[in-house]
Amino acid sequence: MTGFVSFVGSGPGDPELLTLKAVDRLKRADAVLFDDLSSGPILAHARRDADLVGVGKRAGRPSPKQDHVSQLLVDYAQDGARVVRLKSGDGGLFGRLEEELVALRAVGIPYEIVPGVPSACAAAAAAGIPLTRRLTARRVQFVTGHDVTGQLPEGLNLAALADAEATTVVFMGKRTFPALVEMLVAHGLPETTPALLAEAVSTPEQAISRTTLAELAERLKGALTNTPALILYGPLAEEG
Repeated sequence: MTGFVSFVGSGPGDPELLTLKAVDRLKRADAVLFDDLSSGPILAHARRDADLVGVGKRAGRPSPKQDHVSQLLVDYAQDGARVVRLKSGDGGLFGRLEEELVALRAVGIPYEIVPGVPSACAAAAAAGIPLTRRLTARRVQFVTGHDVTGQLPEGLNLAALADAEATTVVFMGKRTFPALVEMLVAHGLPETTPALLAEAVSTPEQAISRTTLAELAERLKGALTNTPALILYGPLAEEG
């Protein structure tokens, strides 16, 4: 009998930010395949006899290949298991959700998607700011800071990313942010544009620092940690 896969967004890390549906699916799962940022206290909602399998990907660390993760989902479901694929934040935002959906569709395994609190929203909340504002921040945009090689993605829409009246959120961008800032400044975005670095959002290690594009780029040229982080820049980043 074919099983069922629930793609569950776990939010940014605080177990109190899980949705009721996310908790329900964890409690009923036979197997939970979880990202690194979805581990810890969040997994306390899983059954004691459930298989807990870490499949997270972190920059600079050995990580399971995507094909392997997708095949694990297929194998568990084909054995009749109720599976939770636990993804940090919301799985539809830079969470490699589509690759895993394609693998399930190819063999006819049913699934559902349970949205989670996006880390960008949690970061703004932790900083005490909104992501948008009438007249001065009418648009919010999300962009990844690296491609599969770890470098800045090619073909970035720099005109959009240099829009001084947009709030821009950069995911996984600490290592490439200095190079991105050079491009943004060349496209007219002032070096003094407010910027915010949000690290380990909603966890006990949370750190929020406010600065400017130029100052943050200079700071990130130095020693970097593997602490998960988001970068926000735009008219609202200096407030709170």
